[in-house]
Amino acid sequence: MERVTFQNKGNTVVGNLFKPTGFEQGKKYPAIVVTHPFGAVKEQVSTTYAELLAAQGFITLVFDASYQGESGGEPHFSELPAVRVEDIRCAVDFLSIHPDVDADRIGALGICAGGGYTVNAAQTEMRIKAVAGVSTFDIGSARREGVGGVIPLKRRIATLEEVGRQRTREARGEEIRYFSLVPDDPQEALNNPSQLYREGYVYYVQVAPNPRAMDRFVFSTLSAQMAFFPFEQVEMISPRPLLLIAGSEADTLYFSQNAYDKAQEPRELHLIPGASHIDLYYKPEYVPQVAEKLTEFFTKNL
Repeated sequence: MERVTFQNKGNTVVGNLFKPTGFEQGKKYPAIVVTHPFGAVKEQVSTTYAELLAAQGFITLVFDASYQGESGGEPHFSELPAVRVEDIRCAVDFLSIHPDVDADRIGALGICAGGGYTVNAAQTEMRIKAVAGVSTFDIGSARREGVGGVIPLKRRIATLEEVGRQRTREARGEEIRYFSLVPDDPQEALNNPSQLYREGYVYYVQVAPNPRAMDRFVFSTLSAQMAFFPFEQVEMISPRPLLLIAGSEADTLYFSQNAYDKAQEPRELHLIPGASHIDLYYKPEYVPQVAEKLTEFFTKNL
């Protein structure tokens, strides 16, 4: 593993580059940009899949999003979809001029919100030749309506009004407000009606904790998240191939289904029987199945 950096409009993005087992100097390899979920850092699930794919002959790049993890940008813990998408483009820039990478064989993989950002980037980033999402998450829809459509319009408007008031406060120089992602009471998290958030708490707090993970985000960035429609031009990916992998029992499965329905051929929605959204991050009965499908997909298309 090699620590690397690249730039996104003045922000230094910090990443890790993985090279294939048996790497040969002077040979050009296919490469894959791997984008982490909302709230995550590069060392968690994105590294899990980057290492598995590197073992199958790919150069893989994971990185902390701008404003998050080890990457630069203030205020830290901002979640800005347009910047996240640009991070992916800049990662492609980095790989496209790397001496060990075949610039005509660059693919992209995203997990959770990283899947949504990856699908969005690929619509207009033609250097990405094959696109995959695992447990793909539409952060725009989730912020507007909640997972499963539980947020009414009136509450959405009230949130946006409060975001506006907070931006005014911060324009006056008042303190930045953060939205906590981790409840103080573990039982509150474990009793959350959303399967995604219950299991996400277990993964990020108990299974794969990391001190740089985003346990809160800048409240005023909610409006930018609500304004994001990641699948609006998904048909633009065609004729490049699109693979969406999701757990058959995930409460977020409908996000992958929506993207698949809007896409054109070649496309595939591959379900992992019995798995939830978070199961595909780390559980040994599911991760090898996902990795095998990703290897098959990228080997064929890169």
